[in-house]
Amino acid sequence: MKPNRFDIICQAYKIPELKFENQTLTSFGGLVLIQQLFIAVGLKTRLKGCFRKLEGGKVFPRAIIFLQLIIHLVLGYRELQDSRYYHDDPLVKRVLGLKRLPDVATLSRMLKGADTVSIENLRHLMRDMLFERLMTLGFPMTTAMNSK
Repeated sequence: MKPNRFDIICQAYKIPELKFENQTLTSFGGLVLIQQLFIAVGLKTRLKGCFRKLEGGKVFPRAIIFLQLIIHLVLGYRELQDSRYYHDDPLVKRVLGLKRLPDVATLSRMLKGADTVSIENLRHLMRDMLFERLMTLGFPMTTAMNSK
C-alpha cells in the first residue's frame, strides 16, 4: 500500500531541551543544534522555494529530500546506501519533520527528477546564503575566484 503525505509528514517546531545527564541518547544527538541552525537561517522554507515548480503529487517534498541529503552529509555519510544507519533514528525524523524516512530508491528517483531550473535555484540559494553569512561576519575584504 502506498503511503499518503499525511502518513509521512509531521510537525516539529519546538526544539528539545538539552540536559546533560546520564541517559541514553541517539547517536545523532547533536542534530538538535543543527536543527536550531536550520531554523535560524530558514533553510527548510528557502529550500521549498527552490523546488516550488516540481512539488505536485509527491509523498516526500523535494525540499525535505534535499534537507535529508544535507543532514546525510553533516552526519558524515557519503553514499546514499548509508542512510540505512539512521533510517529508524527518531531525532533524524524529527529534524526533517517526517514520521518515516524515504528509502534509497525514493531518494535516487527524486534526485533524478530534479530539473535544471530547480538545481539552478538551489545553486543561487547556496550562493546567497554564503554571501549573507560573509556579510554578517563583516570581513574587511573577500577575494572570490571565478569558477569558469
